[in-house]
Amino acid sequence: MKKIKKLQTLNCRGKLIDLSVPKVIGIINVTTDSFYDGGKTIAETEILKQAEKMLSEGATFLDIGGYSTRPSASEISEIEEIRRVVNATEIILKNFPEALISVDTFRSEVAKKAIETGAAIVNDVSGGTLDAEMYKTVAKLKVPYILMHMRGTPQTMAKLTEYKNVTIEVLKDLAEKIARARAEGISDIIADPGFGFAKTRQQSFQVLNNLELFQNLEIPVLAGISRKSMIYKTLETSAENALNGTTSLNTIALLKGASILRVHDVKEAVDCVKLFEMLKS
Repeated sequence: MKKIKKLQTLNCRGKLIDLSVPKVIGIINVTTDSFYDGGKTIAETEILKQAEKMLSEGATFLDIGGYSTRPSASEISEIEEIRRVVNATEIILKNFPEALISVDTFRSEVAKKAIETGAAIVNDVSGGTLDAEMYKTVAKLKVPYILMHMRGTPQTMAKLTEYKNVTIEVLKDLAEKIARARAEGISDIIADPGFGFAKTRQQSFQVLNNLELFQNLEIPVLAGISRKSMIYKTLETSAENALNGTTSLNTIALLKGASILRVHDVKEAVDCVKLFEMLKS
């Protein structure tokens, strides 16, 4: 019999989010060069349109990113990233004050400004490796922290894919970082294995195949697979045509214990969760 997960909650600005039923986080990239939706949500009207669509389709969180982390992405200044993220956060919360916003950044100052503006979660693709102040900053802000596995930077990670056993090494790395984050005072932590980040396509599939092992971390696990190259390269298509593949792998992630799905397409992910919950019942 499948082991039932313990009740898991996140404290987001005083609101407890129950993860015993998996939740969906919608991606809003206010960038010009993200791999799938770069440039689509720069204007205020487009940001609002996307936020309204995702919230109406059932997103629990909106993840705002101002710095593209696709392989070999161009670097932007901290000032520009803050401008993008704070602007989008203000626009969304002015119109949807109950929205729970996650800020996708590896820079502690960007995280600080976004949370001060009203964001509720910090989503760090570097897991604290690219900014020594990140753990202390998040601890002071008293918000949940999504801690992802990555090696190097977005500019160098594609060359850092040597592992003896990718699943074990990613698990070990996450466990060590979780311990350090807790020692700094962060209470609510979500683990993200980092599909496609310093991992080949085959390695990403290996991690997904072993995703249930990440339950040993005893914290919620986030799966960020949406429209990634592990899907569209396997299917010999493009990110634009990878929705069906995304839905398939999101279903597998749920079956293997994921508590949060981070996606470009909210409705389809919410449908996955509904069907998964029916299967469990």
